[in-house]
Amino acid sequence: MTDIADDGVRADRTQGVQVLARAAEILRLLKLNRAGLTQAEIGAKLGLAKTTVHRLLNALVDENLVQAIAASSRYRLGSEILHMAEAARGAVMAEIHPRLIRLSQEIDETVDLSVLDRGQMTFIDQVVAPQRLRAVSVVGASFPLHCTANGKAVLAGLPVAEVKSLLGERLEALTPNTITNRDKLLRDLVKVGPKGAAYDREEHSLGICAVGMAIIGTPLGSSAISVPIPAQRFEAKAASVTKALSRAVRDIQGMIA
Repeated sequence: MTDIADDGVRADRTQGVQVLARAAEILRLLKLNRAGLTQAEIGAKLGLAKTTVHRLLNALVDENLVQAIAASSRYRLGSEILHMAEAARGAVMAEIHPRLIRLSQEIDETVDLSVLDRGQMTFIDQVVAPQRLRAVSVVGASFPLHCTANGKAVLAGLPVAEVKSLLGERLEALTPNTITNRDKLLRDLVKVGPKGAAYDREEHSLGICAVGMAIIGTPLGSSAISVPIPAQRFEAKAASVTKALSRAVRDIQGMIA
């Protein structure tokens, strides 16, 4: 009797894991298809039976993880996914913030955390250094991608087609140092690579330079840490700041991997 009972428990666990895995597959599929998919399309793409898809979708709808699109037979991600994403983002920011403080103290410069948002880099956290002459942005402010260190760091890790879509053909000149030729910028991004440091040498604002590096594989999405530095002391500090920033990014990715 004990052996039969144990076999039953194991079978239930296996079935439960399989159900969770299939539900996760549906959520991932809907993430990639923002316009939504029908039950038939979901079943065809995942190789699942119609009854299985129907049962899983109903369960996901009950939990607000999936939403049926009104006047349509399609389904998309539900509001609870957004709430979970916001919670995950807040948790990651809480983990990252102490490392931003340590980096700022190490290099004695302001440190910013930003995310790619609607074609711009938006600052979501900042640690301000106690320098009399310092570069400070406002949390919540957004800046262009093509002439900022954090923007270029993020662009360097994206497919070329996506980069072109984000930038468009015309790049605005904000200073005499701004790169306005898209092909030239693309060549520079190749040199940066997805894990390298990108630089803003008074390309966005005269008198301000910056080093930026992308953070890969976090719930924040496309994000970067950048260090803005007044131009007067940038060249003397660029190498040491880049090394410290690289260590900080490795530490952060190790923490949240």
